[in-house]
Amino acid sequence: MADVHSKETRSYNMSKIKGKNTKPEMLVRKFLFANGFRYRLHDKKLPGKPDIVLPKYKTVIFVHGCFWHGHEGCKYFVVPKTRTEWWLNKINHNIENDQKANIALQNEGWKVLIVWECQLKKGKKEKELLQLIHKIKH
Repeated sequence: MADVHSKETRSYNMSKIKGKNTKPEMLVRKFLFANGFRYRLHDKKLPGKPDIVLPKYKTVIFVHGCFWHGHEGCKYFVVPKTRTEWWLNKINHNIENDQKANIALQNEGWKVLIVWECQLKKGKKEKELLQLIHKIKH
């Protein structure tokens, strides 16, 4: 199946997809700050460049998009019907990189927490964020 957009249009659309400061990430950051947590962002010195670093708790948080990081069993992770092999390779590569970063961080003594985009949808958000605070402190 051919792409429905021209190469230029597709390139423009893809360039607008953010890797930092996404809506889910901002939700988590605002919640943490409002609850007294202070953090650093996207620390390049740490493996995987975590979205949120809480040095006081030796904890890092990754806020993953369900599609980009292949969230298994999630309704937001749907394999595209066009260029399926290319997308699966990309997503599997992301998953591998995530696993390598998690192992490296844990070996350095960091607690690694992952928040999925779908966990921050209406109706789930409050419960998930409260659980996140519990995981950070314990």
